[in-house]
Amino acid sequence: MNLLSFNWLWFNLLLAVLLLLDLGVFNRKAHHVSSKEAVIWTCVWITIALIFNGGVYYFMGVQAGLEWSSGYLIEKALSVDNIFVIAIVMSTFAVPDEYQHRLLFLGVIGALVMRLGLILIGAYLLEHWHWLFYVFGAFLIFTGWKMFATEEEFKLDRQPLLKWMMENLPVSKHYEGMKLVTSVDGKLLATPFLLAVIVIETTDLIFAIDSIPAVFAITSNPFIVYSSNAFAILGLRSLYFLLADAMQKFHYLKHGLGMVLVLVGAKMALKDFLQVPPIWSLLAILIVLGAAIVYSIKHPGPADAETAPQVAEKCD
Repeated sequence: MNLLSFNWLWFNLLLAVLLLLDLGVFNRKAHHVSSKEAVIWTCVWITIALIFNGGVYYFMGVQAGLEWSSGYLIEKALSVDNIFVIAIVMSTFAVPDEYQHRLLFLGVIGALVMRLGLILIGAYLLEHWHWLFYVFGAFLIFTGWKMFATEEEFKLDRQPLLKWMMENLPVSKHYEGMKLVTSVDGKLLATPFLLAVIVIETTDLIFAIDSIPAVFAITSNPFIVYSSNAFAILGLRSLYFLLADAMQKFHYLKHGLGMVLVLVGAKMALKDFLQVPPIWSLLAILIVLGAAIVYSIKHPGPADAETAPQVAEKCD
């Protein structure tokens, strides 16, 4: 697990180039992201991910390629569930359309750094304490079953961090462009944009606690775990702008994700007793998620009638 190895160096260089092109060239100015632009960028990020996956197949072998495909698919599917939470954050903080892409870009940067740390820590722990595979496997089974069996939705206004910030941080009433802090009458205030960034990063940490062990259930190679995570995260912004308004159509996707977590958790917990070929893991994930999506379309769930509270209007 040498971060100075060739694979890690060239991948991080590629990541830096993609992020610089994204922010410095294609999205240099804050703007509203249209549906057409979201479709184009979703296709671009998926295409880049598939090309990279092809490189993994070619240079690292078929097994590594299948493991990468499975890891990317799990992360991509879980990121769709994350889109619903992002939509709640955008609505709660009344983030202007032209600032949303930049907010998500900052979220991506934080998520990449945070997940790299979590993956390296996880790889170290699993390498030195093998019994943690059983613990992580049991955790995934519990999380997956809870996701599959309950209808509880994410409620941002019930989150302790948001309550603490609203009660303890001096916050300005209005956005000051994309400034994180502003000064009013000589007093330094946080902006609603800063609060939104913090909540986005915190919710990603919550999702990472589930998704990272799920990919470790597929492979113990930290490079495959991180690179598949990274490409799923890079495509999250365009996927959000594409699917945010249509999330209610995938009402049963959460149940499919829960079943996937149960399956990979069982694979992780039983890895010393039952070896499942990567191709079967990939097929199982595709079948379960595909069935959940089809069932969601044919059997629409009840719309969420509750309107998110507008935190930006409450700031003082």
